[in-house]
Amino acid sequence: MAIEWLKVASQKAVSEQLKLTWDEIHGIQSRAVKRGLERRKAETVSRVGVDEKAFGKSHHYLTIVNDLVRGRVLYVAAEPEQSSLEGFWKTLTAEQLAGIEAIAMNMWDPYVNSTREHLPEANSKIVFDNFHIAQYLSQAVDEVRWKEQRTLKEAGDDRLTGTRYDWLGNPTKMEPKDRKEFAELRNSGLKTARAWALKETAMSFFEYRYERPARKHFRGWHGWATRSRLKPMIETAGMMKRRFENIITYLRHRITNAASESINSKIQWVKYTARGFRNKQNLLDAIYLHCGGGSGNWLRSH
Repeated sequence: MAIEWLKVASQKAVSEQLKLTWDEIHGIQSRAVKRGLERRKAETVSRVGVDEKAFGKSHHYLTIVNDLVRGRVLYVAAEPEQSSLEGFWKTLTAEQLAGIEAIAMNMWDPYVNSTREHLPEANSKIVFDNFHIAQYLSQAVDEVRWKEQRTLKEAGDDRLTGTRYDWLGNPTKMEPKDRKEFAELRNSGLKTARAWALKETAMSFFEYRYERPARKHFRGWHGWATRSRLKPMIETAGMMKRRFENIITYLRHRITNAASESINSKIQWVKYTARGFRNKQNLLDAIYLHCGGGSGNWLRSH
């Protein structure tokens, strides 16, 4: 009963309802998760996503490994360090390692290095998540906008004031009036407009189906970006060129960590309902309880 209630209510609410202490409820949850993980079969997971999530107010992070096919958490560890991901590899058999066809992640070197060390043919399987690439490009656009806005305001020009989220969002979701005004800005000679065009052209790379035209597209875009005289875009283009061989792997595997969004929503709910955790292990157990997958039988005592 306690396990079933913990799936839909906070630990505090369950402890009050069952007249048990917080430690007793946490103990039930911890033992249930331990049983469930021990009962998991050594099955092959073909597509994996590695992500990091912030928790608490002290910039602490979790490393979360997801099964992108079945939409469940496979592994959680505190702190996004190389050692955190190495704990995941230790849970896999040689057959399971060989069965991983693709792994989506951000460009963080500790994740990349750990994967290359443990996963056979890792270089052909690592896919840098295009959501994170979009973030880098958007950050570059925003830096160009911020600098240009200061210069324009000093000259009495307020065209860029209040437009930050227009450059970062999707124009098709704007109201018709706002979309028309934004089109005028995009077609102007503003540096921000050029940076935005570079971002949009870079992201169209992911619409290609074949590598040869995709490589040609990227070479053309990279040349345009490096000649743009926009320092943030030049730096981002350089970073993408250095990482390109694990960007183009997207065309082969077509995976992204966006498939983990439903899991991330559940984790946010877990964090919200808990109103803070007394220790990291309690948070990890709660994530396994809510996001570990299965019908729930894997957690019960028989």
